[in-house]
Amino acid sequence: MSKAVLDGMTEHMDKGIQSLKGDLAKVRTGRASTALVEPVHVNYYGSSVPINQVANVTTPDARTIQVSPWEGGMLGAIEKAILAANIGLTPQSDGKVIRIPLPAMTEERRKEMVRLVKKMGEDAKIAIRNHRRDANEELKKQEKAKLLSEDDVKKAMELVQKKTDEKTVEVDKVIAGKEKEILTI
Repeated sequence: MSKAVLDGMTEHMDKGIQSLKGDLAKVRTGRASTALVEPVHVNYYGSSVPINQVANVTTPDARTIQVSPWEGGMLGAIEKAILAANIGLTPQSDGKVIRIPLPAMTEERRKEMVRLVKKMGEDAKIAIRNHRRDANEELKKQEKAKLLSEDDVKKAMELVQKKTDEKTVEVDKVIAGKEKEILTI
């Protein structure tokens, strides 16, 4: 019984960490990343599709995102979609490809981004602690229902705490890596 509770908690924690990594990929660091244009949806023959389904999105250098449409007629629609997405980037078209230059970030902006990243990390840790609480409550319910002995519950709760500590350290490492990336000029 306690294994199912522990496995469920671990699965939820892992999903939370993956979600954090996905969210952090969208945070501007001063380096070009294709994740910055992921939220952009283009009107393609009447339906809204992600930009990566109508064009090849690459980063030819550290400060540029390049969008190469698969159909020449899509250039204008992609450019409009990038502007409409309001992601703070201005596309420049040369008739064949769209280049999106990323301006260098100021020191103040870098510090602001680090604060945002730390808050995202803290939110992820809160979610992890909530999963720990839920698992512990479930173990106590099973003890009251006489499905587990007091010793089994104590051992399971120790495992829950150990897993929680591991996942918190993992979040700290992810956040530290992103902070380093932001502060690197």
